[in-house]
Amino acid sequence: MFIRTPRSIVLLTGETCLLLAAVVGGMFVRLGTVTLSILSAGGGLFRVFLIVAVSQLCLHYADFYDLPRIHDFRTLLVRLCGAIGTTSLILALVYSWFPRSIIGPGVFLIAALLAISFVCGWRLTFSWLSAWVAPRERLLIVGTNPAAVRLARELDDRRHELGIEIVGFAGSDGEGPDAKILGHAVDDVANIPAMVERYDADRIVLSLTDARGRLPMAQLVDIRLKTRVTFDHLASVYEKYTGKIAIEALRPSWFIFSPGFRKTRGLLATKRAVDIVLALAGFIIAAPFLLTAAVVVRVTSPGGALYRQERIGLNGRVFTIYKLRTMRAEAEADTGPAWSQVNDARVTPIGRLLRRIRFDEVPQLWNVLRGDMSFVGPRPERPEFVAALTKQIPFFNQRHVLKPGITGWAQVHQPYAASLEDAVEKLQYDLYYIKNLSLWLDLLILVETVKTVVRQRGAR
Repeated sequence: MFIRTPRSIVLLTGETCLLLAAVVGGMFVRLGTVTLSILSAGGGLFRVFLIVAVSQLCLHYADFYDLPRIHDFRTLLVRLCGAIGTTSLILALVYSWFPRSIIGPGVFLIAALLAISFVCGWRLTFSWLSAWVAPRERLLIVGTNPAAVRLARELDDRRHELGIEIVGFAGSDGEGPDAKILGHAVDDVANIPAMVERYDADRIVLSLTDARGRLPMAQLVDIRLKTRVTFDHLASVYEKYTGKIAIEALRPSWFIFSPGFRKTRGLLATKRAVDIVLALAGFIIAAPFLLTAAVVVRVTSPGGALYRQERIGLNGRVFTIYKLRTMRAEAEADTGPAWSQVNDARVTPIGRLLRRIRFDEVPQLWNVLRGDMSFVGPRPERPEFVAALTKQIPFFNQRHVLKPGITGWAQVHQPYAASLEDAVEKLQYDLYYIKNLSLWLDLLILVETVKTVVRQRGAR
């Protein structure tokens, strides 16, 4: 997950400054002095920022700012040392090609030791401050439906990172006086004003599907006008904190009145131009490897090297997608269309390797050039799956308002869909992408895609 929270932004900013201080400190230890003239002479500042930039890139790819993954000091230290080690290898390559970019003999080694010390101390201090000093927003959730419970569960898992605390639920009469959800007390919606006072709530999160027609509106208006308490729709809070849109909490009116979903001509034209440039560059770079892989696929298993399959694209149009074949020929002859599973027996040994590094997707660059697909967008599904999922999942067809993509917001968060539950989860990410479409979001997804490929996540 790379939804940036205020805490992760503070960490990122602080650690960038500390890395800069570590490099300058390394220069001071080795050179005896550091002045503006030394930094500015001969590209000194560029050399400093090169080390900081490569270090931050390696920290990102080590999931150093995915805070739920850093669950203890040992994990923190392992990821930090691994990132610094990778930084040293990358810089060694850069220095071998461009010797003039070397900042000074022995500077990086000292800077690396200082960086580990500075960052570890900063993280421990920040963790203590977050737990005991930083303010927490106290949420009262109105609703006990599955979407409300799912939101509460995800927020509970990330409460330290997000700086929030769920204080209780307001539901219908059916819960009973001692009812609890995830350890939080449940009271009737008629008692919301008393709950706000009792729990000192800062924000009321409303699931209108649960509470419509039963809310004490006059009292809520008083709360809104006379106190500091704010109100939010559950779908908006879920979107903000999870990078997904909860389809259980949606109504058609939400699509009509919600901000976002803007696809200007300029944005779409720029997105198309970027697609063409990236696809052409990708073909030029990947051509020799693609030809080699095609030959290997052809000679190691019966059948052609390329695999063609019908998929659903923009506005429900059917197109033919191209991939390197990773399964046995006639793999679905007995089963018909079926989702790929973990350790799928239909996948060939070479196909498993190609899937692991996502190289089987490279022929889809042709689909991008033809205009069937974009580099970034919802993953195109097969007509058989679309027909079934449209009947079972609300708003599933809304994912076809954009061109499908080789990669996308859902693809970098979830593995291949292998069940109805997986399809629902991916749709929630797809709706978030469609609502928040921008070139900046596309860039973030492309950066995260590289990390997904490097770390071989979700491969099947």
